[in-house]
Amino acid sequence: MKDFGVRSPAEKIGGLFYFGRMLDKIRVHAQGKLPEEYRSNLGKGFDRECIEFLKIDYGTLAERVNEGGSDEEILAWCLERGRKPTEREIYIWNEFMRKRGWNDEISETLTRRKKEGGLAERADIETMFQFIDADEGRL
Repeated sequence: MKDFGVRSPAEKIGGLFYFGRMLDKIRVHAQGKLPEEYRSNLGKGFDRECIEFLKIDYGTLAERVNEGGSDEEILAWCLERGRKPTEREIYIWNEFMRKRGWNDEISETLTRRKKEGGLAERADIETMFQFIDADEGRL
């Protein structure tokens, strides 16, 4: 189990999946406690999906997170500087993210990551969110 203070991607902040996890990774990295295998993906992958959805710069977000504040305050800051998605857009975002890896262009990545993580036999892991939670001991 990888317990290093980063929450599930399925936990919501302001109704958004993944945002809180991205903030956690920034904070844990600033403390020097983010595992090596996570560092190369900072600002990439799902982080990039999230910042592009909110129309903010990852480096600027990281600076803001490291200044302190609650998740909700940081999300409000993002919404003021980037874009403020509608409830419908948030719903679409959440459904898109929740299903990543299930019958889409990253399905092969999910299969490879399951194999590398010793989880290839886990038929219950059908999405990247499920893989992350299983890989980090939550599922």
